[in-house]
Amino acid sequence: MHLRDLTQFLSELTDNNNRPWFVMNKPRYDILREEFLALVTQLVAATSRFDPQVAACNPKKALFRIHRDMRFSHDKSPYKTQFSASIRPDGRKKPSDGGGPSYYFQIDGSGQLFFAAGEYAPPADRLRAIRQHVIADAAGFNKALRNKALKSTFGSFYEENKLSRPPKGFDADEPMIEYLKLKHFLICSDVQITARTSPDLAPQLAEAFKNAYPLVQWLRSVPASAEAP
Repeated sequence: MHLRDLTQFLSELTDNNNRPWFVMNKPRYDILREEFLALVTQLVAATSRFDPQVAACNPKKALFRIHRDMRFSHDKSPYKTQFSASIRPDGRKKPSDGGGPSYYFQIDGSGQLFFAAGEYAPPADRLRAIRQHVIADAAGFNKALRNKALKSTFGSFYEENKLSRPPKGFDADEPMIEYLKLKHFLICSDVQITARTSPDLAPQLAEAFKNAYPLVQWLRSVPASAEAP
């Protein structure tokens, strides 16, 4: 896709986040959205080669809307300033809709390409199930994290909102306690888009998602429910 045009549009939208500007520039948005949809379509196909479960993901449903939900936000800017998509077997965009890992990426107006895999802010029962499975299958969990490709691409877990104390019902002496404090089981990374960046991002993102696949597989092995501690 035309990455320079996309980042330029999003940069201008950041400075002019209002309906009149967006309406005037809607033809640009429509073209860019179609290009982004084509990218997501290619990415779903490429990802499904190593993760067949996402083969049925509808690319149109994987895209996030440009319009923000302002009902409960102090920020009344009507539009998001990034193009983003989440690839999941069930087609739902947010892991918090019901649990389960996803592949996610976004591009913003500064030219930052952010990509991630795993679960962001899973619901309380799902988070409890993951934590219990970390203990029950510590060997499998550690094996996934030791994967060389995963480590080289993503590094460690995303630690936003990580607890300072053990979660309720879990022993502070548990060997896996630092992982149990996580509120998100998500690995992520980002790169800066430059003039030399290939316009065909699908192979690059698919390779990153392939490297994250061991964690995705492990998260899918987590039992659907868990007993409250």
